[in-house]
Amino acid sequence: MRAVVWKGPYEVTVDEIEDPRVEESTDAVMRLTTAAICGSDLHMYEGRAPIEPGQVFGHENLGVIEEVGSAVKSVRPGDRVVLPFNIACGFCFNCARGFTNACLTVNPHSHGGGYGYSGMGPYRGGQAEKVRVPFADVNCLKLPGKPGDAFEDDFVLLADVFPTGFHATEQARVLPGDSVAIFGAGPVGLMAALSAKIRGASEIYVVDAVAERLEKAQALGATPVDFSKGDPVQQILDLRVPHRKNVQNLQRGAGDKMPGVMCAIDAVGYEAWAHDGAGKTQNPTQVLDDVVAVTNPTGHVGLIGVYFPQDPGGVDEDAKKGRFTVALGNAWEKGLSVEMGQCPVKKYNVYLRDLIVAGVAKPSVLVSHRLPLDAAPEAYRKFDERTDGYTKVLLKPQQSAA
Repeated sequence: MRAVVWKGPYEVTVDEIEDPRVEESTDAVMRLTTAAICGSDLHMYEGRAPIEPGQVFGHENLGVIEEVGSAVKSVRPGDRVVLPFNIACGFCFNCARGFTNACLTVNPHSHGGGYGYSGMGPYRGGQAEKVRVPFADVNCLKLPGKPGDAFEDDFVLLADVFPTGFHATEQARVLPGDSVAIFGAGPVGLMAALSAKIRGASEIYVVDAVAERLEKAQALGATPVDFSKGDPVQQILDLRVPHRKNVQNLQRGAGDKMPGVMCAIDAVGYEAWAHDGAGKTQNPTQVLDDVVAVTNPTGHVGLIGVYFPQDPGGVDEDAKKGRFTVALGNAWEKGLSVEMGQCPVKKYNVYLRDLIVAGVAKPSVLVSHRLPLDAAPEAYRKFDERTDGYTKVLLKPQQSAA
């Protein structure tokens, strides 16, 4: 079969590799109809995360079950399913408590497993024609309809970015009427904006410097903030003035002492850009500083952006070892709650699927390109460069390059 294979920094190819097979009685094999390129794939693409040549990429996987092991009960060949990017056993201490993002069974070296991703076990990714699905009863979410229908591009986003964006709003404890600042208008940041809207937030600000991304944020009902035009924290404080006059100033002193937002989300992570106007200097703690600065006392912060414990391309020795300086004193003084980490997709994917089917949410609005598998090398390059409107790329393994 064909698959997207990492060769080295900034180099992926589409190679012929051995087909996956049922290795355990609890396995299934799925034929891919759509696989997405994720922003977090770029960390590996750039060589900014530990990875060995030959790794098959792809953790956002949608398709049809082709074969199942003898112990699989809930899915059958022909079933249409989407896979959470977390691989989980369903029965370990963490899975039993709902933390399928930290399964203790599937990864021999650490907690948590996933498809085609650095440090998440020995599993191939799904940017390929087929993929092996461990613990298929746990990891397959059955879907209505048929491949290629009106929901195809929505359903693939249930593998990661839609649940992850929703989880970010859980981390930041977004409630109806809340004010929210989201740093990063990549796919997860845009899905956090959509999720904040679904949860009833009254003000949503999305920070980025890529025009196409900010346009999509505005289309989702958020207020775009271009950090290339000035300090985004100050921009948000200025934009909030009318809202503070209308609401917070009804209670004496509240407006002056609560000028920021109640909820902030870091959807960027350690590859953040400094606010130098040029967008060419990385500062891994830039967004950490910003979310602390923009959040009001007693507010809530969600760090859904990736912070790896190792970064070979880090800007200094601390960054290379996953050590980041944070304005902890300011956060403590404000009494902020801070939650971080990977999304447990199974906690949300059933409910978000039903929002899609009901027409309440259409996450595929963020999709910019639909390409055959053979176009993956060029798609990675352009997505990494943030050029030609590449905001979210879907690969169609059954589609001909012609």
